[in-house]
Amino acid sequence: MESSATTEHLTQAQKKYVTHRRTVEVTSPFNRLYYYQKHGLRLPAIEPETSYTANLLPPTAYQGATDRAVNVVGKFTHLSSNKVKHVIPAIQWTPEGRRLVVATYNGELSLWNGFSFNFESLMQAHDSAVTTMKYSHAGDWMVSGDTDGTIKIWQPNFNMVKELDGAHTESIRDVAFSASDAKFVSCSDDNILKIWNFSNGREERVLSGHHWDVKSCDWHPTMGLIASASKDNLVKLWDPRAGSCLATIFKFKHTVLKTRFQPTQGNLLGAVSKDKSLRIFDIRYGMRELMLIRDEADYMDLVWSPINESVFTIGNYDGAIKHFDLLQDTQAPVHTIPYAHDKCITSMAYNPAGNILASASKDRTIRFWTRARPSDPNAFDDPSYNNEKINGWYFGINNNINAVREKSEFGAAPPAPDLTPAMPTGFTASAHHNNHNYNNHGNYNGHGGRNNGFSSPEKKKPTGGSTTAPGTLPGLSSSSTLPGLN
Repeated sequence: MESSATTEHLTQAQKKYVTHRRTVEVTSPFNRLYYYQKHGLRLPAIEPETSYTANLLPPTAYQGATDRAVNVVGKFTHLSSNKVKHVIPAIQWTPEGRRLVVATYNGELSLWNGFSFNFESLMQAHDSAVTTMKYSHAGDWMVSGDTDGTIKIWQPNFNMVKELDGAHTESIRDVAFSASDAKFVSCSDDNILKIWNFSNGREERVLSGHHWDVKSCDWHPTMGLIASASKDNLVKLWDPRAGSCLATIFKFKHTVLKTRFQPTQGNLLGAVSKDKSLRIFDIRYGMRELMLIRDEADYMDLVWSPINESVFTIGNYDGAIKHFDLLQDTQAPVHTIPYAHDKCITSMAYNPAGNILASASKDRTIRFWTRARPSDPNAFDDPSYNNEKINGWYFGINNNINAVREKSEFGAAPPAPDLTPAMPTGFTASAHHNNHNYNNHGNYNGHGGRNNGFSSPEKKKPTGGSTTAPGTLPGLSSSSTLPGLN
C-alpha cells in the first residue's frame, strides 16, 4: 500500500510540472483538404474570427488572388539554439519537411524537429565552417560546401558518400542542382563557377567571367540556365552546355549577395545587393525589371515561397524580415516583422509545405515563423513586433489555442495581479482554489485558467502603434487589405 501511494504521489508531482511543447499540427488540415477535393466540395471560407481556426487549410488551398494573404508567415512560434552557440550561415529543410538541417561555423550539422522544434542530433560534417547546403530535387542527396573549398555529398541519413577535396581554391558560397539532378553547379570566392557531373563527381565545365568573388548561383528549375551574382556588382546568366555567358545585368552598384529563380515556373529572377536594393526581373521579356525597392538597411537574403509564385521573403541586415507580393504591391512589402532577429539575418528557408519559415541570424539562433490564427490578438503584438525583449522573452510566447491573452492598451495583456482580499477566518485553501484559477506552478492566472507562462511587468505602449481596421490582416501595410474579408 505504501509503495502504491508513493507511486501515485510521484505521478501527481510529475504531472504538475509537465509543460507541452509548441507543435505545428499538419496531418488534420491535409486530411480535410484531401476530403474536400476528393468529394468536389467547396473549401470553407476564412473570416477574421477565432472560431474559423478550424477551417484553416494547408497553404496549397490558398493560391488565388482573394485568399493568398492567408499564407503570410508572420507569427513567431519558437526560438531554438545550440548549447554551444555559433554563427549559422546556412539552414535547409529536409525534402519531406520533417526536420531542419542547421550548419554552423564550426563545421557541425544539427537536426531540429520541424513540428515540435526540439533538438534531435548533432554531427561534425566538415573541418571548417559549412557555408552552404542544398538538397537535390528528388530529395535523394544533399551537397554541402565549406570555407576550405571542399564539397561533400550526403545521403538522406547523413552518410557521406563522396568528398570533392579542393573543388575550389577559396570558400564555397553556393551550390545548386540542375532540373534533372544529373549535374550541380558551385560558386566560390575564387571568381569562378564549376559544373559537376553528379554520377561520378567529376568537373565538367568552368564558368569564368566574373572579376571578383561569386556570392550566389542558382539553376533554372526547368531549363538549362544558370544565374550567378558576384562582388563585382554583376548578375550573369550562363549556358551550362556551352559554358558561355548569355547575358549580364549591370543594374547594381554594389556587391550582389543573392540571386534566385522563382522555383515553380522559373519566369522570375530575384536579386538583392549591398547597394540596399531589391530587383525582380522577368526573363521572358529580355530581363525586364518588374520591381525595384530600396531600403535603409542592406538586404542579405532572398527566398521564394514554394506555394505562391508571386510571394517572396527578404532578410535584412538589421534583423527584419519582409514579405513581398508582386501581385499586390510592387512598391513596398505587404508584411514586415521589424524585430525578427537581434542581428543580421544570414539564411532563411521555407518548409516544403509553405506553412513554416525558418530564419537564422548572427545572433546565433534559429527562429520559426508560422501563419497566424484568424483574429489572434497576439499574432502581431509580441516582442518581434514591438521590440519589448526582456530576458527570456520567447518563453512567454504560448501558442496554445486556450492561451490567447486579451488585448489591452499596452498590447497583449500580462497576467492580472492577484487582487483577492485576505481570506476570512474559517475560509479553507481548497475553497479558495475553487473560486480562482492557478497555473501548474501555483501562480495566479486571471484569465480563466489560460496559462500563458508570461510573468513580466506590464509593457509600455509601443510608439507608432496602430489599430487594425476590420477586414485587414494585422501587420500588413495600411493600404493592403485582405481580399474577400471585408
